[in-house]
Amino acid sequence: MPRPRALRDAVLILIGATTMHLASVFLQEPAGSIVVNTQVSSHFIEDYNNSAPAPLDVEEAVKPKEREVQHLLQSEVSSTVDLAYDFPETTIVAHAPGWTVFRNLYMSNGTLYIISSQHASSFPDIQYITSTGLFAENTPENIAARMPTSKDMDFLTPAQARQRWGGSPDKRERNRVWSVAGNTFLVNEPSQFLDHYYHFCAELMFGAWSFWSGTFNSIVDSRTAALTTAPSVDRMIFAHADAYGWRDRPGFNSYFLRAAFPSLTVEVQADWEDRIAATASRSAPARAWHLDTVLLTDRSAAFRGEVCGARTQRIAGEALEHMQRAGTLARWWWEPLRRATLRFAGVDEPTLDIGIRAQAQIQAQSIVITYISRQGARRHLIDADHEQLVRALTAMCTSHGWELNIVQAERLTKEEQLELAARTTVMIGVHGNGLTHLIMMPVTPLSTVIEIFYPGGFAHDYEWTTQALGMRHFAVWNDTYHTYPELMSPNYPEGFQGTQIPVYAPTVTQIVQDRIAGRLS
Repeated sequence: MPRPRALRDAVLILIGATTMHLASVFLQEPAGSIVVNTQVSSHFIEDYNNSAPAPLDVEEAVKPKEREVQHLLQSEVSSTVDLAYDFPETTIVAHAPGWTVFRNLYMSNGTLYIISSQHASSFPDIQYITSTGLFAENTPENIAARMPTSKDMDFLTPAQARQRWGGSPDKRERNRVWSVAGNTFLVNEPSQFLDHYYHFCAELMFGAWSFWSGTFNSIVDSRTAALTTAPSVDRMIFAHADAYGWRDRPGFNSYFLRAAFPSLTVEVQADWEDRIAATASRSAPARAWHLDTVLLTDRSAAFRGEVCGARTQRIAGEALEHMQRAGTLARWWWEPLRRATLRFAGVDEPTLDIGIRAQAQIQAQSIVITYISRQGARRHLIDADHEQLVRALTAMCTSHGWELNIVQAERLTKEEQLELAARTTVMIGVHGNGLTHLIMMPVTPLSTVIEIFYPGGFAHDYEWTTQALGMRHFAVWNDTYHTYPELMSPNYPEGFQGTQIPVYAPTVTQIVQDRIAGRLS
């Protein structure tokens, strides 16, 4: 039989209950408030729990400017949002041409709406935010057709929004607005480039993650670079691409996306059209969707910016350079996604740590040279030059004790390709999709990409991406090479896409040896 409770016990229980009640009143989040998760993203929690229990090791002291950014972000998200009877105003957290992070963005009948008591002129011009989402062609007519109008993005005051979608407070009628909770990446471009490994992973995702993590001044653990404080991403919407429109033929796009973001929900054009149709009914009052926090990315809008349109022709350039100028992009910002993908592929921890552990010096036995052969593809070396290059690379690596891999990527599994890229010190290949694997290379003082072009030809694709990651890139024209700080312009001469691309093997091997010896730093 339990003993009767003493008066002391009753008093303690009463005090405890009162304390818990007061804590819940004063400390709980207001119902319906927008909260930006500044903790470790959910898909990295397991990695963190399985590693050392010490707290995040911040790379460097937080700068005053960064503290100010964090303060502004935290104060902005603390306001209460009540969609039932209110229309929270739209704010832009960060913007660069083609890349915009919104809070409280609305969509109805296919039009994105900014609700604000501020005049439209206080926001960036919508041509730098969005477009019509049409396929891009380099003609005056197509360029004009991709310019956005009020059908693509429009402005409403809170009073106008209430007239359009509001209920009657006197009758306790709720607003006809339904919230898409959480964090969304909204991709407003067609499948024209999305179904290509480079353009999806090394452009779209490269730009999206640099802009997203930089927007929230995310910290990356400098011990392993596996952990980030960047807010998790809940869904990705491809507004103008069907289920196959964002998938590449080899399957790396979906592999990367699922490995890097295991909990991500993907919506495609049909789903977006469902949302449009649900708000476009003529037999019912007008309705709208409310996007809680959204990164809107638009390829055409990015090309209207100076960085992409005039210098790099890479949409990710606008995102990354903006955050670099803001000083909010962590040194190892890309590493959490790289490591998540490689770990999914079965790459072991020592290999994952090459970049982090080898910043000071790499021993000779750790050098890995990978030549990605395209001899079975439409664009490749002259056969005799390919054979001479193989012989020269073999002789060089044998004499130095370096590991050499000569591969045709299409003959390897995805896991084999990724594991090799994760160990590669120097990647060599003709301009082509196989060089996209450079985004999985460890970033070390010796990491190098040697790209072979038809003489006179050049494209920024892999050169810009290599430099953005902090590695060295060399463009080889037969027996000469070009590298930073030399400025190169895109050029596609006759023969650029052909099967008669020449290369002088000693030029390539000399670059490799000079890089590893420190003569080309």
